[in-house]
Amino acid sequence: LETSSARRGTQLQTTISAKRIGNQLGNMPRNEKKAHSALLTLAVGASTAAFGVHFLRGDTSSDAFVAAAPGLRGAPQPSQVSIDELREGPAAFLGDATQQAPMNSSSSALFAGAAALAGAFAAAGTAGKRRSRSGKAAAVAAKALCKESEPSDSIRRRFEEVVTNAQESICSAIEKVDGGAKFSKEVYARPGGEPGGGIARVMAGGNVFEKAGCNLSVVYGEMPVEALKAANDRGVDRIGAELKPGQKVPFYACGLSSVMHPRNPHCPTMHFNYRYFETDFGVWWFGGGTDITPSYLDEDDMRHFHGTYKKVCDKFDPTWYPKMKEWADDYFLIAHRGETRGMGGIFFDDFNTEKKERHLDFAKQCLDAVSEAYVPILEKHKNDSFTPEQKEWQQIRRGRYVEFNLVYDRGTVFGLKMLGSGVGRTESILMSLPETARWEYCHEPKEGSEEAKILEIFRNPRDWA
Repeated sequence: LETSSARRGTQLQTTISAKRIGNQLGNMPRNEKKAHSALLTLAVGASTAAFGVHFLRGDTSSDAFVAAAPGLRGAPQPSQVSIDELREGPAAFLGDATQQAPMNSSSSALFAGAAALAGAFAAAGTAGKRRSRSGKAAAVAAKALCKESEPSDSIRRRFEEVVTNAQESICSAIEKVDGGAKFSKEVYARPGGEPGGGIARVMAGGNVFEKAGCNLSVVYGEMPVEALKAANDRGVDRIGAELKPGQKVPFYACGLSSVMHPRNPHCPTMHFNYRYFETDFGVWWFGGGTDITPSYLDEDDMRHFHGTYKKVCDKFDPTWYPKMKEWADDYFLIAHRGETRGMGGIFFDDFNTEKKERHLDFAKQCLDAVSEAYVPILEKHKNDSFTPEQKEWQQIRRGRYVEFNLVYDRGTVFGLKMLGSGVGRTESILMSLPETARWEYCHEPKEGSEEAKILEIFRNPRDWA
């Protein structure tokens, strides 16, 4: 959106990119017809008294609109304009043409209105729904999820900034690979104005991806002992204080978690999670990792993926990659099957051997490496042909993925246990599950087949870098 003064009296000419605004509106759910007034109010901020949306329906060849500051008379209030009016307006509004809408009023008033409009559609792209326990939704502004009292230079705020930037860049990279679907964006807050919340990004029905999710969460809460046992390797030893019977542990946690499930059986599933955890008793640690789950083996792909993370680890300590690779093989074991979920990667938890800043930098560089490690593999295989039998094998491996996530995955188990304490969100916790999976009774692939080849590696992990 551009503004320029005509330098004649108080006229101001406002140019609106109709296509860009139309795209923003197109991403908003249809059932949010009433949410726009809250979005518009949030865009201006509490310091602005009011503004409206004005439609110019005159003798022009097509319709356009501008946001009006309080100085503009006759403009309808936001509550009088429905999202359907904005979304289903004239074709020219959603088209490629750029319309110019001059108006006579105070230059400062119009400039404020134009800025308000820009903010409104920025909010439309970044705001989501906050779900209460009744299931109703309200608009939430996209802002820092840490408490306002947190110092700007604290590890809490800095880690949130790292994962927020990573979420945006990774989702953009995956959208580019897919070439069709876009990630939805849902900003949610805890009921009752409690601190914390999250940003859920989910893609479905794409050209390349059946389902992909990338969720950011910030949690302030009190943790029962059973949840703490699920949170890390050392469980109650990581509290930092002696607990009285029934006492809960006040804690802070921030993390970014993602799972990408492609359509093509030759494109592997990828998962990453990076998190920072801190109790009010002064104990802290970092955890996370990135891992890959192919249905069919391409050894060059595995060398590329593991090699990318070996380079990151080697910058910090050459002993880290072999330790974290072994840790991943152990962690992602489906014990009741005697096989791993996939081909591993790196995994670490309860990690606080260095200064916080060094751990923060390591997490950032691992997140920065996600696209480098994964996107070339997708580009290589996304157009590969495949048979119905290969798709069935992919579905069977996804069944194994579900088994691991629901039975062993630390984040899933921790999240589900925290629901009883009013912390957490079921849809976000179970975002990692694929849309479809398959189980066949006593299934074993044919000897010598590609399926048997990769199953042998699931049962006996190899080194790749």
